[in-house]
Amino acid sequence: MAQAAIRLKTRVLPGNRIEVTAPELIEGADVEVFVALPEDAPCAESQEPRIFASAIDYLNSLPPIERTAEEWAQVEREIEEERNSWER
Repeated sequence: MAQAAIRLKTRVLPGNRIEVTAPELIEGADVEVFVALPEDAPCAESQEPRIFASAIDYLNSLPPIERTAEEWAQVEREIEEERNSWER
């Protein structure tokens, strides 16, 4: 019988994200994720909303986007297509 649950510990990443890597998981499979907070864990409700001095400060606070070289090449092609449409 297959394993029904995996227990892992991870850290909350910038942007309030969590990442789970487990070789037991099958890529593309549907899974359910349960998040349990330790009793003494800080809760987002107790934190004040962040106020940014500028849009650049906000953008700089966002977590980095991990993309493959092919994905970045596609983004560059889309930007180039958009720029070319302006010149018509």
